Amino acid sequence: MHLREKVRALRRNMTPPERILWSRLRRRQLLGRKFRCQHVVAGFIADFACLSPKLIIEIDGEIHDELRDLDAERAKLLRGLGFRILRIRNEAVLMDLPAVLQRIAKALLSR
Repeated sequence: MHLREKVRALRRNMTPPERILWSRLRRRQLLGRKFRCQHVVAGFIADFACLSPKLIIEIDGEIHDELRDLDAERAKLLRGLGFRILRIRNEAVLMDLPAVLQRIAKALLSR
């Protein structure tokens, strides 16, 4: 599967936490910032990306517990390109969305 096809499949099959967060990030709802969903950055697919100010948001479920080394390599490469990565657990989105949005807003404003 090509990267473009994979991105489309990921957008169609978002997890419930991704759908919930996307419903609050899309259409410049958070601080007027444009977010992209399942966006390719340096050959990697970010769950959400705000290209200005170079913020990537990753929604982590149980699978990421098994992929820590790969996630660390990916994060190192993306940081080298000037991106910050904000990792948020699925449970946080499901249980306290206002706090998650506040955390993202703080990250957007801290640049």
